[in-house]
Amino acid sequence: MSAAAVATGRRRGVWRGRIFVALLLLSMAVGFLALGTLFFDVLRKGVAYVDPVLLTNPPSSDPDIAGARPAILATLYLGVLLILFTVPIGVGTAIYLEEYADRNRWYNRLLELNIQNLAAVPSIVYGILGLAFLVRGLGLGRVLLAGALILTLLVLPTVIIAAREAIRAVPGSIREGAYALGATQWQVISRQVLPAAIPGIATGSILALARAIGETAPLILIGALTYISFNPTVLGPFTALPVQIYNWTKLPDEKFKALAAAAIIVLLIMVLLLNAGAIWLRNRYQKRW
Repeated sequence: MSAAAVATGRRRGVWRGRIFVALLLLSMAVGFLALGTLFFDVLRKGVAYVDPVLLTNPPSSDPDIAGARPAILATLYLGVLLILFTVPIGVGTAIYLEEYADRNRWYNRLLELNIQNLAAVPSIVYGILGLAFLVRGLGLGRVLLAGALILTLLVLPTVIIAAREAIRAVPGSIREGAYALGATQWQVISRQVLPAAIPGIATGSILALARAIGETAPLILIGALTYISFNPTVLGPFTALPVQIYNWTKLPDEKFKALAAAAIIVLLIMVLLLNAGAIWLRNRYQKRW
């Protein structure tokens, strides 16, 4: 091949790379433009309604006194229950798969395959599963605990995958050094591996929680009521902030749509605070090997 042909091929490769990068930047610009437009539209409509009435009053047919207190409290309860359920189960499963499981066993390979597949299942499928097995099968009913369990099933694969990656990122030399000093396997895991993996585990868990509190479809499917005028309980009927927003957007009065925008702002603040907490934990406790 002549030098001219090689130079021509290189120029074509450079131009193809530039065109590809330009298309990527154009796609990002379109996405950010659409997101920014929606964000500023929500701020314009709802920022005036983010007040104590919204945060402390129950829903009402009168938009001037309507609030979202039960929905906000239920969302906070769901978040606490999610942390209590997903972190121990997710981290325990990750420890088993990374430190104890024999990958030559068929059931361990099947478990890993199912975890990878479940992470991509649409949320509505988890709602159908929860309705069939939790609400009706186990007779749990349409209560807040059922909603928390369904959201736990939804985000558990994500937490497991994030925890496995964090554990896998701990250098093998840390384990070998601990074993050389006479530590048992559990001592190595509990005193060396887990403390080093905490930033990644915490970041993955918080991001999964931020995703879960914005889910609507599974909660609607199990009957998260759209009108709750009292504070929720774990074993009682409930609504959630995304469901309340969905209900307000269906009403014809423009003031309710403004209330929905205000509730969206509250939900965004909650999600942004969770993401900021994840970033802080990662930067605060991250170790570079």
